[in-house]
Amino acid sequence: MAKNILDKLTVAEGFNVSLFADDVENAREIAVSDKGIVYAGSMKAGNVYALIDRNQDGVADEKILIASGLKLPSGVVIKDGDLYVSEVERIIRFKDIDNNLNSPKFEVVFDGFPSETHHGWKVLGVSPTGELIIPVGVPCNVCAENERYGRIFSLNLETKKLTTIAQGVRNSVGFDFQPGTETLWFSDNGRDMMGDDIPPCEINKVSYSGEHFGFPYVHAGTILDPEFGQGKDPAKFTAPALSLGAHVAPLGIHFYLGKQFPSDYQQQLFVAEHGSWNRTKKAGYKVAVATIEQGKVVKYTPFLTGFMQDEQTFGRPVAFAELADGSLLVSDDYAGAIYRVTYPQSK
Repeated sequence: MAKNILDKLTVAEGFNVSLFADDVENAREIAVSDKGIVYAGSMKAGNVYALIDRNQDGVADEKILIASGLKLPSGVVIKDGDLYVSEVERIIRFKDIDNNLNSPKFEVVFDGFPSETHHGWKVLGVSPTGELIIPVGVPCNVCAENERYGRIFSLNLETKKLTTIAQGVRNSVGFDFQPGTETLWFSDNGRDMMGDDIPPCEINKVSYSGEHFGFPYVHAGTILDPEFGQGKDPAKFTAPALSLGAHVAPLGIHFYLGKQFPSDYQQQLFVAEHGSWNRTKKAGYKVAVATIEQGKVVKYTPFLTGFMQDEQTFGRPVAFAELADGSLLVSDDYAGAIYRVTYPQSK
């Protein structure tokens, strides 16, 4: 299935897209270790995979099942050589994972999250200060505010203390820190059942800890919720840095740090639009680039397209990671694939 989709995909001029790995069931968040091993979480599959490119030709030669039977293990991140994996209620850790691929064992590092599976899958990241960053989505389409849900938390791994970084966040499935500023940017999926064209999905940036981004009262900075918005002042909540199309479902976002791509792409924000389900005509199903100047998005340009054509779905992009050579990996949970995007230098 994954091999067939390559014929459908179109990437920006000058770039190539190839298949780094296929048969990676329900591939979600991906992370690359110092040794270049690619780790992938899944969601419905309940698995975590290690993908190894032994001959360094840009294609994984070996797939190792690190864990199975987990509860929506969507998120993976490497910190100090350890692999952290998110489940619904807990975060687990595989110590020194690169050197323990044949006998992987995990320990639970935190188990205090809600048990609801609706928006209960989580992505993971590491802050510039070394804390884990963990979004917790709301267990509903739209519901009353609750301090346990609809937030982005940081977790101190020593004290196990959770701190709210952002609130009023319906369901963030992607975030990254902007290079040079350490500002956290994150995606947020807008609510359903308000029609084809509202509310927009969002890309947000955090200016201060605990900032409120509107949910469930205000969507995309201006749209009052029909159930919870009565009497609310939109000006009291933070508007998006970028409003996307309704239902396009932005998941992973990633500031490109490599040097392989042209300068126009360096330190710019890649966005994976996973694609709509609550819409008469499908929308999203692409990778785009948000060009940011002085903290503001000045342009939003399609980059990798073709995942959906004529209402037929071939793939759904999810998340990003970079290899040491500056090539960009893109996971696809629908096709069960991980793509590699390169910019061949003319010789």
